[in-house]
Amino acid sequence: MFLPAGSQDQIGQKLDNQAKVNQIFRKVVRNRNFKAIETPVIEYANTFTNEHVGMELRTMLKWFNREGEIEVLRPDWTTAIARALVKQHPAQLKWFYQGSVFRNDKDGTESRQAGIEIIRTDVFLGELESLFTAVTYLKALNSDDYLIELGHTGIFEALLETLELADSEEETLRQAMYDKRKDLVYQIASKTGQEKIAEQLTTLINAYGGKEILTEYRELWSNQPQLVEILDHLNKLIDAMEALGVENVIVDLGKVKELPYYSGTMFRGYLQQNGQTCFSGGCYDKLYEQFNENISAVGLAFDVDVLAESMNATEQKERICILATEETHVQAEQLREDFEDKIVDIQYQLPDNHHYDRIIPVEDATKEKAVDK
Repeated sequence: MFLPAGSQDQIGQKLDNQAKVNQIFRKVVRNRNFKAIETPVIEYANTFTNEHVGMELRTMLKWFNREGEIEVLRPDWTTAIARALVKQHPAQLKWFYQGSVFRNDKDGTESRQAGIEIIRTDVFLGELESLFTAVTYLKALNSDDYLIELGHTGIFEALLETLELADSEEETLRQAMYDKRKDLVYQIASKTGQEKIAEQLTTLINAYGGKEILTEYRELWSNQPQLVEILDHLNKLIDAMEALGVENVIVDLGKVKELPYYSGTMFRGYLQQNGQTCFSGGCYDKLYEQFNENISAVGLAFDVDVLAESMNATEQKERICILATEETHVQAEQLREDFEDKIVDIQYQLPDNHHYDRIIPVEDATKEKAVDK
């Protein structure tokens, strides 16, 4: 039988790597006082499509239930957890999750994630705890070759306010910034008559790099305290990361939010060996407005599939086959304890094209055990 587009079977080393990635993640976050949470894999579509979240229904795996309401397979952990956490006791501030999200606008419909959420916490504390957790986790995975990128929603939003664009034009401009299309950004912004803002937005597309970018724009925006405050905030985050020994941190001042609920610092981690995104996240206080709550929130999600693919093959254990019969199968099973930390298989007949390192008839193994005694 064939599989639906985007679905795939998984076997062998890939699954082993995923299990190891998840196991290490759980150990790291539990040691940092995060508490586990899991939401249902099936949710109402409106949880994700309302104006506060802004996800598109067309990207989701969906159906109508018996009452005629649209249900979906969970397309986003952060939103689902926000729905769950408004009912939880406020004393617990740090949460973690592990599991899949389902979207039909990617190469595969199922993506495995592991993430953290921190709520009702000082903003700077929450941001650093998120980033430091990411650094600790990547170190535990022996993944040292990564790059962390910081951005902030407030920069684009502040410049956007002066343009007075229609909602559809704002979205087109935001997408053009995301795609780094200078021509389209300039075209949309300049037609409002705000030539200076159009030039600033166009220039921002290439405003990424180290601390020198922050210094350069602090001078350019010296008469715009709102923007200078954002630059200083990003600088504080980089200083803290450098003090921890993390040197590969850059900023992208032209970065724009992908979902409406992001509302401050945004961060993304890349594996330098292949350029793939291994984690992403940021602040999203606005997400809780749909529940009439004013709650600070920050977090990030790791891409388990990407991290698993980047892992080196695990050390191969010796593979041993004990040849037995129906009469000696119990003996063979009892002999397993003599081969600790080995992969032991019991067969009645040696398979063709086998990959065992050693083949031991049960009689020989029994004799060896007797001699040892």
